[in-house]
Amino acid sequence: MALFDWLSPTTRLYPNQQSIRMRIQNDPYYRLQSAQEIAIAAALGVKIDVNQASVDDWLRLPGVSIHQARLLVELTNSGVQFYCLEDIAAVLSVSVGRLRPLEPILDFCYYDPESLLMPQQINANAASVEQLTKVPAIDLFLARAIAQNRLEHGLYRNLADFQRRLDLNSQLVSELMYYLRF
Repeated sequence: MALFDWLSPTTRLYPNQQSIRMRIQNDPYYRLQSAQEIAIAAALGVKIDVNQASVDDWLRLPGVSIHQARLLVELTNSGVQFYCLEDIAAVLSVSVGRLRPLEPILDFCYYDPESLLMPQQINANAASVEQLTKVPAIDLFLARAIAQNRLEHGLYRNLADFQRRLDLNSQLVSELMYYLRF
């Protein structure tokens, strides 16, 4: 049996497709270039959960600009959920037909904001002291320190910056990382 004989003619991979397959498998940031590469990625099980996708995830898709990726992430971080391809098309002001080739790797999962399995993240750079105290492991003293440090030294860049500036131990940061975003 020759290499690739087990594949049906419609799924047979030719040498250039094999190298694309290897790139997709080995590089989580590989930017897909065509509908053919999307099909290969889908066959490999690549899925992008549109309601939890990062900017890097969106940029893997052909034709998605950095501005569009940031817009989509900003909306999902603020609680907007996408239920179908039409939702994304409306946000990006593009036709559904333009996005249809991306559909094989897009996953539209629903997340219940009230679910105990899915902790609600709050923006540490915008949350009030009262909002911060609703996060497990943040008492009134720490909430006030977070707000005061933010006022005196500017916005937190990320979780590591947050930890360093507030001199928090790793155990506490491990607990907080599921509840805070920046």
